[in-house]
Amino acid sequence: MPRTLSFEELKKHAIDGIIDTVLVCMVDMQGRLMGKRFHAVNFVETSYRETHCCNYLLATDLTMATPSGYASTSWQSGYGDYVMKPDLGTIRLVPWLEGTVMVLCDVLDHHENPVQHSPRAVLKKQIARLAELGFEAMMATELEFFLFADTLDTIRENGFHNLKPLSAYNEDYHIFQTTKEENVMRPIRNHLFAAGLPVEGSKGEAEAGQEELNIRYSPALNCADHHTIAKHAIKEIAWQQGHSATFVAKWHHDKVGSSSHVHQSLWADGKPMFADSYDKLGMSDLMKSYMAGLIEYAPDYTYFLAPYINSYKRFAKGTFAPTKTVWSVDNRTAGFRLCGAGTKGVRVECRIGGSDINPYLAQAAMLAAGIKGIEEKMKLSSPTKGDVYKDEKAGDIPQTLRDAIDKLRNSVFLREAMGNDVIDHYIRCAEWEQEEFDRIVTDWEVARGFEQA
Repeated sequence: MPRTLSFEELKKHAIDGIIDTVLVCMVDMQGRLMGKRFHAVNFVETSYRETHCCNYLLATDLTMATPSGYASTSWQSGYGDYVMKPDLGTIRLVPWLEGTVMVLCDVLDHHENPVQHSPRAVLKKQIARLAELGFEAMMATELEFFLFADTLDTIRENGFHNLKPLSAYNEDYHIFQTTKEENVMRPIRNHLFAAGLPVEGSKGEAEAGQEELNIRYSPALNCADHHTIAKHAIKEIAWQQGHSATFVAKWHHDKVGSSSHVHQSLWADGKPMFADSYDKLGMSDLMKSYMAGLIEYAPDYTYFLAPYINSYKRFAKGTFAPTKTVWSVDNRTAGFRLCGAGTKGVRVECRIGGSDINPYLAQAAMLAAGIKGIEEKMKLSSPTKGDVYKDEKAGDIPQTLRDAIDKLRNSVFLREAMGNDVIDHYIRCAEWEQEEFDRIVTDWEVARGFEQA
């Protein structure tokens, strides 16, 4: 069975020379791994206690630009350090890199306090709030992504034009098509399993070159860790095989987008609490209140499910991406789907999130909404039936980043759950993304108006 390594095991492997490199990683606002490579002996002797990083790592954009307007750090304050505190329970092999292990870190200030807007801290806060109610969240994310034939360098040199997916047509559940991608997908499954991630399997998705990786459900923090490590591994392994992978939510307007559905349920004393044999749908009152909160506050937290300009291009009718904040029973046109059967299987799937989510922030926001539903004993509406895309009475998911920013800024419930400083920090992150897009002249504008305007 796959497993993580104990610190004592790492110490022995380092002294024996079996492991020579330790990746010491934090998670940034975009859900990426950032950090340092340590010699293994140095790590087990000294650096396992802590290391440091520039505090701009939690105040940059996708391109590592350093926008103004953050209260936490700035040029004026000199961009000081944060403490990266290794979580020694997350040490694991990185089998696709020789002699290497990885450890995830919590981000602290110089007084050993968690940096509240760091993604792991944001999720841990909601997990703690849920624990006070007597529950533990079990979650699983589906990672959808596209594989392309060319390398990242070639694609970049070609200006991201004429992209060629690794296969030629829709490969949803298609065994022959996905066989053509096994030189990438087989090492992804096997390496991640060997790294201690409970990988279930992979399948072709509903577009040319689109794959999905499924990892078994686990406690919420583990789920987010698994998601982040898997996403990082997929990119690296595809690169090693001379191909490339992307998690951009919508890479072409004529192609379907990539999602990251989040499955969730609450447990207590090792038992699932969402199922109720006395309800004809198998739903407990707890589940109904939790789902009512998810749905009621979905517009408030949509930014955490769709953090970029491109994210909103995915919300299109007839593409299996939702456009409405309603729930249904096993219906993939709704934003929330009741799925599973039996005592352990009943769960809610949020279908709004794209492949570009930061899983810590997305899970934290949904937990906060579910907790609100439980605390207020909110009543769940009746399930929607049929083609939800045509339901004019159903609430809409925010259709642009600008709309989502407004909802986030005015969300009283999220400010209460996460704190004003955290919400204001991510509002600035979102604003910068919008500002950067607004100043750029796109290829579409030039081609459309060059002669005709």
